[in-house]
Amino acid sequence: MLTSTALPDSILIVGGGVFGLSTALALVNRERNYHGKITVVEAGPIPNPDGSSVDASRIIRADYAKPAYAKLATEAVSKWRTTEWGADGRFTQSGLFLFATKSDEGYGVDYCKQGYDNVLSLGNDVVEKAQTPEDIARIAPGYSNSNIDPVAAYINWTSGWAHAEKSVQYAKELLDKTGRVTFVQAAVKQLLVKQIAGKDTVYGVELVGGDRITADLTMLATGAWSGALIDLRGRAEATGQSVAFISITDEEQARLKDMPVMLDIGSGMFVIPPEDNKLKIARHGFGYRNPVRTVAPLGAETPVITTSVARSNAPLPLEGENACREGLRMLCPHLADRPFSKTRVCWYTDTPTGDFIISYHPKYAGLFIATGGSGHGFKFLPIIGEKIVDIMEVNPSSAMTEAVHARDSQTYLLQILTYLGPTSLP
Repeated sequence: MLTSTALPDSILIVGGGVFGLSTALALVNRERNYHGKITVVEAGPIPNPDGSSVDASRIIRADYAKPAYAKLATEAVSKWRTTEWGADGRFTQSGLFLFATKSDEGYGVDYCKQGYDNVLSLGNDVVEKAQTPEDIARIAPGYSNSNIDPVAAYINWTSGWAHAEKSVQYAKELLDKTGRVTFVQAAVKQLLVKQIAGKDTVYGVELVGGDRITADLTMLATGAWSGALIDLRGRAEATGQSVAFISITDEEQARLKDMPVMLDIGSGMFVIPPEDNKLKIARHGFGYRNPVRTVAPLGAETPVITTSVARSNAPLPLEGENACREGLRMLCPHLADRPFSKTRVCWYTDTPTGDFIISYHPKYAGLFIATGGSGHGFKFLPIIGEKIVDIMEVNPSSAMTEAVHARDSQTYLLQILTYLGPTSLP
């Protein structure tokens, strides 16, 4: 039987990205009136240029092969479509064309079929199969010369894309208006740990420079920088994803701006309708590792470890440029030879299964982890904080297996979150 616990008097959130800001919003807007002290620490300005939730656009979709994610994402998409979250250019309901080619006849085709079935089962009647050349020309005339030859495909007209930087800025503005959250711009050096009641307990952080911030509960929402603070090897690691932009003319902007997002689920290549004469082509795949030897973070058994961490201003490798070029040849062949105006490496925090890690740490009291966005966490910005706080209120001494198998109103959520059981972390 699940038990609940009262939230502590002070909560320190390390990380001012999607998980961190959404959690802070959930705390200040909590129906049960949380009156404790909330502090958010972020290494740079919010939005942080080094974070994953910057530049232009992120796909907003409920199209998942896993029913639990489809249900959760449907809730999020509704917020983007019907509330202020999607206002002022933060969300564009362009539709999403999801497809798999012959080379993806395993994973890709299965994903398309399961995604289609899931969105239909959730009552979405604005979805249609579309895999003939005539279908593609009808739903995406701006891409009519594309070299897409899908064996499974459909269009979901309720999906679209969000302006990432504007959305994170909006979340920050909402928090500023409440006057309830203290923001600190500083880099965190390490977690502070001491023995309390015979148990290793995190009681805050030490900043670069030596200052300390203490709290009853410390939450790590540090994305691709998580591995520098807590040992997550084997559970999550920073991976760099390929992103490129090309400049287009006013005529091309007008032609493409109302087109759907195009996503080849097998290769991970996608193109998002342009904004301000910039077309984005990117890949969501296994990504690049940046292994470095570093002073061991909390939980490591040796003084120095090798782990993958985010690298600011990392140049896009040639392999990534070539992949983006090939993606353009498939999706927008008339633009395939145009030079890139900008390339970047976008750092994700990937888990082996693509599931989020949202849980109390099983070894260290006073430590809560919310990371592992795995390249698809952004869309949940309007709602994920409420889910995170729901889990915070589950007594950390409750058996995690009990939580996973709970049969209550949160079942669909608890099934998809990766709980860190007693043997999961060092």
